[in-house]
Amino acid sequence: MAEEEFTDINGNSISLDCQTHSAFCREFTVTSPKLSLRKVMVYTCFVWLFAYAVFFFTENTAVLSSAIILTLAGMMIHIHFVKVDHETLLIIGSLGVQLSSSYASGRESTIFIEMSKMKDIVINEAVYMHSIIYYLCILIKDPADPETVASVVPLFQSSKPRLNCLVQVYRSCQEILAQTR
Repeated sequence: MAEEEFTDINGNSISLDCQTHSAFCREFTVTSPKLSLRKVMVYTCFVWLFAYAVFFFTENTAVLSSAIILTLAGMMIHIHFVKVDHETLLIIGSLGVQLSSSYASGRESTIFIEMSKMKDIVINEAVYMHSIIYYLCILIKDPADPETVASVVPLFQSSKPRLNCLVQVYRSCQEILAQTR
């Protein structure tokens, strides 16, 4: 399948890449826009100008040094732990689902959920700030009672795609789940 353009809940552009590896295996990758250099420069200039203003009145050089160190540390933390470049959902009908997140620093986090532990994949709704958003999630079976749901694992947590994108992924996942049941 081809790559399509969608928007996230904030109206920012994201892309969905759907790859069909076989009848029982599909991969969905939601890519967020790269980190804006302009935004980073504005934040950096604001912090450093504020630090220079404080330095001007206090004549304490530790203020400037602290501002530089805090800005650099803040950028590193943001790039390594917060800014996700893309999220991937790989569903393999007989095996399970793999969720991967790739961060701007190159760090990746991956979790795998076995098919035997999954109850279903659904589109759920939630109240977020002052609006209602939709999100795709995996329902995990309760080991004691397989008819009940023990937990919910949300998908695409960082990119937060809108409903039209989620429906496309949901339908494709349901096709695979229907073949394995």
